[in-house]
Amino acid sequence: MAGSRGRIDKRQAILDGAFTVFARQGYAQACVQEIAKEAGVAKPTVYNHLTDKATLFRHAVRAAAEAVLRERLAALEPLADPGPDLRATLEDVGHRLLRLHTDDRSCALRRLLYAEITQFPDILDIVTEYGPHRLTRALADRLARLTLAGRLRATDPDRAAEQFTALLTGPLEARTRMGTRPLGDADLRDISRAAVHTFLCAFGPDGT
Repeated sequence: MAGSRGRIDKRQAILDGAFTVFARQGYAQACVQEIAKEAGVAKPTVYNHLTDKATLFRHAVRAAAEAVLRERLAALEPLADPGPDLRATLEDVGHRLLRLHTDDRSCALRRLLYAEITQFPDILDIVTEYGPHRLTRALADRLARLTLAGRLRATDPDRAAEQFTALLTGPLEARTRMGTRPLGDADLRDISRAAVHTFLCAFGPDGT
């Protein structure tokens, strides 16, 4: 059992190290030796776990996308029991999602996708599988439950979830100039408040 656990941990270290190196240098400039050093393992160990550089790249991107999705799904948890102040809870969730969208790993994942999609068109499917669509479905489920409880009037929870996400990411992309300009936490909270205000005007029980 301990041996199996150690193998899993070592594989995760390799994937984390690989993503760090690929994000820093791009696929073409990254070398397996540097990935092994970043992961704290010997170069042959990398090949024992993942057979070649291209396979390593795909698995590293998948692991990063899975981790990003887990964090974003966790950010939705307050909506399961939002308490009496739904507006405040939505603002908190929006702020959490914006922080995750702008963290180093998420930004690196987007940069890698844009830079390497021509050589690896299949990574779009990988990122999509663990990306916005899964988050939107999970958010739609939360909004549907709030609608059933009379807290929202979202007759189409899927559309409501899409629009809530768009109200967050649209202004974010504009203010950050497509991720090239950092924003402070106060800016992220401002975007979230504005997004929630507009969202509740459309989907709040009394349109406010």
